[in-house]
Amino acid sequence: MWDRLAASDPGLLRLTAGLRTVAAIALTLAVLAVLRVPVPHLVAGAMAAMVATFAIREKQRGPQAVTLALGLPVALASVSLGALLNRWVVIGDLFFVVLIFCAVYGRRFGDRGTALGLIGFQIYFLSLFVGATTSALPSLYGVICVAFACGAAARFALLPQTPAGTLDRLRRAFRARLAQLLATQAELLDAGPDDAEKVLADLRTGTARLHEAALMIQGRLEDGVSDPAVARLLQRRIADAEIAAERLGLLLLTARSARRTDTLTLHLPGAPLPTGSELPVRDEASDALRRDLEALRLLVLRPAGEASGTALAQVRNRLLGYREEENLPPASPAVQDVFRGLGEAARAALGLRVAMEGPQDESDDTPATARSREELDAEDAAIEVSEESEPEEPEPAGLQRPTTRAAVQVAVGSSLAIAGGELLSSQRWYWAVLTCWIVFLNTASTGEILVKGYRRLLGTVLGVVAGIGLAALVGHHTWTAFALVLLFIFAMFYTAPLSYTLMSFFVTAMLGLLYTLLHTYSLSVLVLRIEETALGAACGVIAAAVVLPIHTDRRTNDLLVTVLDRLADVTRGAVDQLSGGAGGDLVEQARALDQALADLRAATQPLTHPITPLRARRDTARYVVALLETCAYHGRSLAATAELLPTHPSIAADPRLRGACGRIVHNIEAIAAHVADPRSGAETETGPSIASMLEPGTLRTPRYGRVTDRVLRHLQRLDEAVSGLARPLGVAGGPVQPRT
Repeated sequence: MWDRLAASDPGLLRLTAGLRTVAAIALTLAVLAVLRVPVPHLVAGAMAAMVATFAIREKQRGPQAVTLALGLPVALASVSLGALLNRWVVIGDLFFVVLIFCAVYGRRFGDRGTALGLIGFQIYFLSLFVGATTSALPSLYGVICVAFACGAAARFALLPQTPAGTLDRLRRAFRARLAQLLATQAELLDAGPDDAEKVLADLRTGTARLHEAALMIQGRLEDGVSDPAVARLLQRRIADAEIAAERLGLLLLTARSARRTDTLTLHLPGAPLPTGSELPVRDEASDALRRDLEALRLLVLRPAGEASGTALAQVRNRLLGYREEENLPPASPAVQDVFRGLGEAARAALGLRVAMEGPQDESDDTPATARSREELDAEDAAIEVSEESEPEEPEPAGLQRPTTRAAVQVAVGSSLAIAGGELLSSQRWYWAVLTCWIVFLNTASTGEILVKGYRRLLGTVLGVVAGIGLAALVGHHTWTAFALVLLFIFAMFYTAPLSYTLMSFFVTAMLGLLYTLLHTYSLSVLVLRIEETALGAACGVIAAAVVLPIHTDRRTNDLLVTVLDRLADVTRGAVDQLSGGAGGDLVEQARALDQALADLRAATQPLTHPITPLRARRDTARYVVALLETCAYHGRSLAATAELLPTHPSIAADPRLRGACGRIVHNIEAIAAHVADPRSGAETETGPSIASMLEPGTLRTPRYGRVTDRVLRHLQRLDEAVSGLARPLGVAGGPVQPRT
């Protein structure tokens, strides 16, 4: 159960965020209850504690403490201005718009600027929500100070979280997700025609979740590991394990099919499972495959302290033995490839265990296991930490700067929301402003804002229905209502990264309880909440579409060009190194490619959302993203193989690979040029397959044949995927040009 929890919530980040916020609020309520403050001040304290907890984004404890200390005077100033300006409607509204502009503009100053802006906005909103007056300011000051102190106690004493601890939990989550993926791959062996499509969908999901965990680890390495060499080693081992697991899934799919499975099958939702199978229903080889997949899963899951003993050593030795040709069982070539993939996955799991937990017991090693350890040790010793950093791209100036544009858009949208909200209700107009503010958070295009507004409205409608029922049940039982509020706050933070609709549902249900506590609950209030939410979302969409708009097509095109540029860098660097040159820092290049692809995948959500009316466009977007994921897989695999070149005895450099790769890089650059400017006239090149462009020779010698075949296969698949990208993106093709 713990492994399942770790896999579903990598690093326990959502669980920690929810528990920490609930602990801060509960502690605040306990202190204020002892002081016998009135219920409106209890509500204000709970909201202030929530803001003081979730606004802090830094990963190191020192910067967190500084931001929290700076946030207190910002909160006190904000609640003071809210109480003072509440009597002057026009001046108060104008100041609120200025505050919103400054809060959003503060994002350009990093996590601290974002946190202080968020605190300023939310505490001003709090003053409007509880109806703060100048006479109540001294008591509100005390409440806010208590809330910030309790937030600090929850963060630094009750539920402390260090970068090293978070990284350790993320590594455990990666291992748990890897084991889950291996379990799904085992299910693929026995899946019948009726279950095959479901298992294939689970396989796609498991592969994507493993990749997500790998990206999360990469994002935490700099803060969680003090030694750059150790961080680079862990990064490489994570990448090796991810590639080995993905390759094993592809080999299993191929073994289930009468022909080689295209990598796109693993990345394109809805792609059919190839028919036919080379896997016998039951024989010695298939039984061994089932047994060894389960053995590999258990080895991945077993901690170092429990991974000792002769039996486990024998299992590990048997799996690593499949890297030797003489240990492969008699079976069809496709099934033997699966056993080879098992051996490579076992090697990756061994390297991952050593990188995570240090040296292991070697007393029961067979010669095959000893060779794998020697290879890993040689690779570890060859790791060099690059001190060079890529020059940062200059940030646009003026209104083209993203933070400035977003601040202007939010200010305009909030002005519209204030005007419309005042027409709906002179008392609760601020709900429209809050919705307008929220739909702009973590969005960068009109389409993203539209989807986020729709999700918030849907969650609000459902939350209103729940709020009506809860208000009738709870009535005026103050502490029962506060207990439910804490439960909903935990659920809100736990579900926020998963579903914005669910988060909005819990927020609205919680607000229904808060209105009950403030004795302002009525059905008309909750209906007004829906109306104000719809108005705020509409104002946000209008502002994003009219004021300095960033259309979804433009944003996705910009991100697509970035992905293609990163793909060209990885491919060029990997092939240069495989050809005998210096390929640069391939690990960092592969990481940059993965991050760019993750950004593109998030930006295409408005295009692939189920409610989009443009079905053909949705299918095209999914197909392009799936092709790019296929390209990224082959690019990562080439980079991983190239990284082994200096230390691996079975890999030899061959200068002819550079010439064979020229067409791939040219086509990637041509597609990027066409996406950036459709009038560029760039054309892709077509010609014979990559393998046929190379003459028989050293690439076909028995010593280097297997690894070289893998390199050629990755290049061939990458060439096919890049050519496939040209068609949906409308890039013209031409004959292959002669190259030297």
